[in-house]
Amino acid sequence: MEKVCADWSAKAFDEQLVSGKYWDEFAENTKAAATELIHAGTWQEAEQLLQGLVQDMEAKEILAVGGEENPRLGMMYQHLQSDGRMVYTDKFAIAEHAPQADLGISTAEFGVGESGSVCVDTASYESRVTGMLPPTHIVFLQADHMVKNIDTAFRVISKVYKKGYMGFITGPSRTADIERVLSLGVHGPGRFIVIAVDEPAQGRA
Repeated sequence: MEKVCADWSAKAFDEQLVSGKYWDEFAENTKAAATELIHAGTWQEAEQLLQGLVQDMEAKEILAVGGEENPRLGMMYQHLQSDGRMVYTDKFAIAEHAPQADLGISTAEFGVGESGSVCVDTASYESRVTGMLPPTHIVFLQADHMVKNIDTAFRVISKVYKKGYMGFITGPSRTADIERVLSLGVHGPGRFIVIAVDEPAQGRA
């Protein structure tokens, strides 16, 4: 999967910019944005939570990206392929099945404390459609990968950005274009879930 940066942690993060001390503010502001925030201590716990979510929503067709750079996620995607579920990880399969998929699963690079947003590397086509077309979008995030505000977020991005696509997601899709009535899910997923994991993913396959 094409990315703006193959290793954000090593190439863009430092203690002055990215720190877990912004977690509480992030958690508070995600609620204000109607994000469903789930905190997991380990990747094993995160997988159990994901399995429960997928079962509850009866998702049969799932678009899933990020498993190549995160072995933990790759294993989760393999385990999800049961009970008649189809998990599409290949970019051509994702493109083909995106219009009817029930769920998209992807990753975020870091969270933003002041807004409750997550920053996503969407350089690849498959990462963009995974986060935009299914009615529910689940994002995995390292819990201590937090920045204070949007200004800091752009300082982090500037360290590695040369070309491609980046985005910030702040809760589910919403609009009040029609008679000023707030509607969710009109221009994207109506449900947005962030699973934040304490345990580092790298080197723990």
